[in-house]
Amino acid sequence: MTDDPILICYDDSDEARHAIDIAAALLGPRRAVVLDVGPPLTGAESLAAISSVVPGAAFEELNTADALGRARVGAELAQKAGFAAEARSALSAPTWEGIVDVADEIDAAVIVLGTRALTGLRGQLHGSVSHDVAERAGRPVLIVPPQKSPDKSQ
Repeated sequence: MTDDPILICYDDSDEARHAIDIAAALLGPRRAVVLDVGPPLTGAESLAAISSVVPGAAFEELNTADALGRARVGAELAQKAGFAAEARSALSAPTWEGIVDVADEIDAAVIVLGTRALTGLRGQLHGSVSHDVAERAGRPVLIVPPQKSPDKSQ
């Protein structure tokens, strides 16, 4: 087993929680950094920063704290799954860039992401963070598809 940590991307979605479980089953116990990447400013915050006395840096601090809170939840789940996990947050737009930057910084052995598996028009409109990371990371990426719903017709 390598000492290089894995990078687990976590956004508090069902898909992210599922990805932690699958990573634990496939990769076994090891060091992990659980990352949530938030936006530097949301659309509403951008407008507020332009038109008010609240500096944009205040919103960035709030977004960083919010992302770290989510990452801590993910790190707790990863610890329960057997990882020696630590929480980490970053702000980036686009999201994939923040993920790749942190993976490079920690020299991650693999990046783990859940995916919503959007297709067609929805996939084109919303984009695919997992696809963008896999295309640009220059390292192994484990993309975990959503859990299949139990077939209720049987």
